[in-house]
Amino acid sequence: MVKYVIAEQLVGKEVVTSDGFDLGKFVDAEVSENSGKLSTLIIEPNVDSEYVSKLSLKSGKLSVPYTSVMAVNDFIVVDRRNMV
Repeated sequence: MVKYVIAEQLVGKEVVTSDGFDLGKFVDAEVSENSGKLSTLIIEPNVDSEYVSKLSLKSGKLSVPYTSVMAVNDFIVVDRRNMV
């Protein structure tokens, strides 16, 4: 069974990697025009995170492919290995 989540409920949720790195807060998403499916999470980066400082940011935001999302609950958990 597919569980649907309203995007408004995701805004402001902390985004963390499965191995414990705090990436920041979810602020927006990109949706594929062709399929209508979520393709990318846009994250306001945690500037205090050493891990985030090593990543390339686009317009001051961090883009994470939706395919790396492992779970959504109190946090959005992503697989760091699939973020490339």
